[in-house]
Amino acid sequence: MKELILNNTHNSLNAKMMEFAGYNMPVRYSSDKEEHLAVRENVGLFDVSHMGQFFIDGEEALDLIQLVTTNDASILKVGDVQYSCMLNDKGGIVDDLLVYRLADKEYMLVVNASNIEKDWNHIKKYDTFNCGVTNKSNSYSLFALQGQNAEKIMSTFADCFDEGMNMKYYSWKYIRDRMTGLDILVSATGYTGAGGYEIYVPNNEAEHIWDMLMVIGELYDIKPIGLGARDTLRLEKGFCLYGNDIDDSTTPYEAGLGWIVKDKEFIGKDKITKDISRKLVGFKMLDKGIARNGYSILDSEENIIGNVTSGTISPSLNEAIGLGYVSIDNAKIGTKINIQIRKKVVEAEVTKFPFL
Repeated sequence: MKELILNNTHNSLNAKMMEFAGYNMPVRYSSDKEEHLAVRENVGLFDVSHMGQFFIDGEEALDLIQLVTTNDASILKVGDVQYSCMLNDKGGIVDDLLVYRLADKEYMLVVNASNIEKDWNHIKKYDTFNCGVTNKSNSYSLFALQGQNAEKIMSTFADCFDEGMNMKYYSWKYIRDRMTGLDILVSATGYTGAGGYEIYVPNNEAEHIWDMLMVIGELYDIKPIGLGARDTLRLEKGFCLYGNDIDDSTTPYEAGLGWIVKDKEFIGKDKITKDISRKLVGFKMLDKGIARNGYSILDSEENIIGNVTSGTISPSLNEAIGLGYVSIDNAKIGTKINIQIRKKVVEAEVTKFPFL
């Protein structure tokens, strides 16, 4: 397993560590529920340095990005961030990712940790353009400061980031660390739906920046947050997790991501269609039980109509929620479905998501 730059820091905070995407990652420091509510109601700091960063620059950088991603990166201005996905030649999702326009002819792609090698090989396969493509995933640490008090902490952290100066959602800027004078890329993005920022830091500055954020955050009772709460936070907001809710066999339209598929040429375009036979839906449990990834979804006559992809007890709602694929005839909101939980069949209902 690879270790995060702050591995010793997380151990000193008594984090429970486990393998995720090839990295030894902090899963929790106290409890998933406590950390979840800390982010929803206050502020928390995540170390998500396992994520990958690719840089593409040069005359035809945009041409390569347009070919390998489904969204329209040509509309991005310097300072913009865009959610997108890459497809294989069968129309399945290779990965979902963020595209940052850093300069006129320079972009950064932020990809999922479990897919770094796969994504790199996929992009290089189609790299016939006049541009440079560099994998700097091992050079950066990434921290996510999330929650309603994140802006107050950031205003203290950076000279040029004043409290009350709201960054547009899905934008980025460089801010200057008061102590080192280092320009750090900060984006108004996150995977929690609680608001906040993601902070890209060269590895040699990672410990210093983490410590600064935690010390400043003491004024707001900041908590370090692990992967357990990250998962429940994203699920409450209906955000897809690669490997669970989307993968190489799912198309954007099946996953409800048609909004990031634009009318342009891209790999896999000819293999996807809006005419789908299954759909990713949200559901709430009506009976006691927690749906888990891989559980079968049944109709009223207990015929298998799909499968659960994500499920948990929502700490904010205090009820069991989940995502899963069902046949299109059973995807209407209000439809009663059943979840096969081991030997027990438990009733649930298709509901609108995000749940919160």
